[in-house]
Amino acid sequence: MKGLVNKLVLGTVQFGMDYGINNTAGKPSRKKSLRMLKFAYDHGIRIFDTAYAYGDAEEILGEFLQRWNLSKKVKIITKLKPNILEEVSGGKVQEAIESNLRQSLKRLKRDYVDGYLLHTPGYIRNKKVVKALVSLKKSGLVKNIGVSIYETSDAIYAAKLKEVDFIQVPYSILDQRLDKTNFFQLARKNHITVFARSAFLQGLFFMTDEKVPSYLEKAKTYLKEMDEIIAKYGLSRQEAAFLFSCKNENIDYVVFGVDNVKQLGEDIEIVNKNIACEDCLAELKNKFTKVEKNIIFPSLWKK
Repeated sequence: MKGLVNKLVLGTVQFGMDYGINNTAGKPSRKKSLRMLKFAYDHGIRIFDTAYAYGDAEEILGEFLQRWNLSKKVKIITKLKPNILEEVSGGKVQEAIESNLRQSLKRLKRDYVDGYLLHTPGYIRNKKVVKALVSLKKSGLVKNIGVSIYETSDAIYAAKLKEVDFIQVPYSILDQRLDKTNFFQLARKNHITVFARSAFLQGLFFMTDEKVPSYLEKAKTYLKEMDEIIAKYGLSRQEAAFLFSCKNENIDYVVFGVDNVKQLGEDIEIVNKNIACEDCLAELKNKFTKVEKNIIFPSLWKK
């Protein structure tokens, strides 16, 4: 394995549900999903990210692991069902979380996961929830625990907790909010592994002006400015967006999703070529320091 491929984590949300603003093909067939997973493994990717909430993605991942006998050769990160505490009665937080994990393990056909993250960021502030995760870690059902966040305040809070091993954050050319905080320094100091997602902003970076929806009109200006910068260095949007995260030394792993094998192959080739583009990345870093939340938060996009 060469280049930055060791830094890649294949996300599986696309395999379990319709996902991505630029995804016109919809959810791929199980056969195509399995092919993509095997292609990723054959080309050096050893960590896969999924979640209880990603439709049947866990089941597909489990089938992949079983079919090629890869369970002991890869690492799997999954996430607790969102808003699960709304279903908990009688304060049985530990039982509810463990039950949810065991359901995920059954689908994944594994005895443990390498990472278990909270999918509801605010839960990281709930001591009962954190205690439950620690208990699962002690039992051996989970190797590392953590949280997937959206807001910088949650990221900083989590980075200060001694119990936390993993934090997954949004990070892209247009979303550099964490660079303005001490989050990365805190994570490094506390030996927390940082996973960055949304390098392509759910496919927004691949859209032409004509395809960008009216509610993201302002994004067209940013994309045009980005194009002007990367054109000077001969980079495509795909290369610039992916390398912006992959070459960031503060980021340990980059979680990315794909719609098809061609896209997956292109992404892997980008990191394997290890293009020298530091000047371009520095210019992009200086240009997009304050982008509106309604552009960088897909949850705020008007569907």
